[in-house]
Amino acid sequence: MNTSSSRDQNFRPIRRRRVDFILVGFFSISVLYGFLFSLPEGLGVPVSADSPWPPLRALHDWAVAEEPAHLDPPPNLRAALWFDGFFQAPVLLLIIAGLIHPRPWLKPLGLFYAGASVTNMLFYFTQTFLGPHPPPNLGYYLIFNLPWLFAPIILALRLLLSKDFSDRK
Repeated sequence: MNTSSSRDQNFRPIRRRRVDFILVGFFSISVLYGFLFSLPEGLGVPVSADSPWPPLRALHDWAVAEEPAHLDPPPNLRAALWFDGFFQAPVLLLIIAGLIHPRPWLKPLGLFYAGASVTNMLFYFTQTFLGPHPPPNLGYYLIFNLPWLFAPIILALRLLLSKDFSDRK
């Protein structure tokens, strides 16, 4: 039996794989955020009212109100920003492609990404909650930051529990 035709018979388009569809949407936002906000901030572009980078200028009022550590990022926050821009955003482009058209290589890459991302978020939360500027509005902070912890966990569970990404020969 031809393996490509058997794979095509079992292939479901992404619109019919709800979890994958939601992950692709969220990861697309994450890629944009990584390249537009995290990478420039990690490279030293200031989050300020007069920032030379418009996205970080727009982020200033939010940072003052919700996450003041971004106004003068400590080294571990800067490292988390580098992770977002240099590792997470590029890897997510591959993960998005692997979710749209399921491929066996997605499983090891996705599991590695998930572990690294969850670890990064734990460091990020440690800085936020134990640093000198905890969030003044915990509920608001968690609504906007927990998805970056939960999405990699959901991806890992999806990859571990599904046969869609198994090696087909």
